[in-house]
Amino acid sequence: MMEKYLNVDRLLTLRAIERLGSVTAAAADLVVTVSAVSQQVAKLEREVGLALVERHSRGIRLTEAGRALAHHAESIEKQLSAARADMDQFRNLNKGKITIATFPTFTASVMPKVVRMFHHKYPRIDVRIISSRLDGVVDALERHEADMGILWDYSWSPFESGALEVSTLLEEESMLVLPDSERFAQRDSMTIEELAEENWITRNAHPVREALIKICRQKGFDPNIVLTTSDYQELQGMVAAGVGIALAPRLATLHPMPGVKIIPLLGNPSPRRILLGWNAASVSNPTIRGARKIFFEAVKEYTSLDNLSA
Repeated sequence: MMEKYLNVDRLLTLRAIERLGSVTAAAADLVVTVSAVSQQVAKLEREVGLALVERHSRGIRLTEAGRALAHHAESIEKQLSAARADMDQFRNLNKGKITIATFPTFTASVMPKVVRMFHHKYPRIDVRIISSRLDGVVDALERHEADMGILWDYSWSPFESGALEVSTLLEEESMLVLPDSERFAQRDSMTIEELAEENWITRNAHPVREALIKICRQKGFDPNIVLTTSDYQELQGMVAAGVGIALAPRLATLHPMPGVKIIPLLGNPSPRRILLGWNAASVSNPTIRGARKIFFEAVKEYTSLDNLSA
């Protein structure tokens, strides 16, 4: 009775005997002893329950069953060779794909540079992007729908996840989003105290709202929030319309709308930390390693975030 599984090394030994015509030649090719080859053939015969070689005065030859099995072994040999070549392609980043989950302001600012660099360095790797809110990025990583993710946090609420590893890419300062009016025309920076009497616009159910409240309370007042919006484009539009002023992280202000003036908030009291995250189990993945280097190279190129859209 034939075994359920056949040993691949023994099949390849039989294939070497067929290809080279003798046990001695097969042993030399496989860099083993003649005795070892004979033992492998004997074990293979026991596995299949059939005689695979016949001995004669001039050596051995394969039986009909042996030739049939050697033919299958030839196919296996070709498949293994193809598999090795395929793995080399992945190892050398000449094949494969990577999915990166990121949030909209990073997608619109830094990611174009990262993607261009990746395509230049690894043109055969397919780069796929998922753009989502922060909780969607974390979910995509934890579900293994994304290989890497761009995350962010503030000092009072640091990001934590036992399943993910993170590295800090950059810290971005808080910026003031003001109407481009005569009142602010001569100002190139301001303190939060100077704006205590202003009306404020902020994001709805978003940590930037929490940042605004914390910064203001540190200086002894609560901001007068008159409007909450769902995204930064909406926020800028309402600032341009004169509804109020706003606080936003630097990446969200790289493309100001007409009628809006962007200046730094003095003291950078609540920088936002931008993190690169990946599943801890993926640390040995060569594509992940290559992508990590590119992210840090892309960020390192800039001495100021003004250059991120260049």
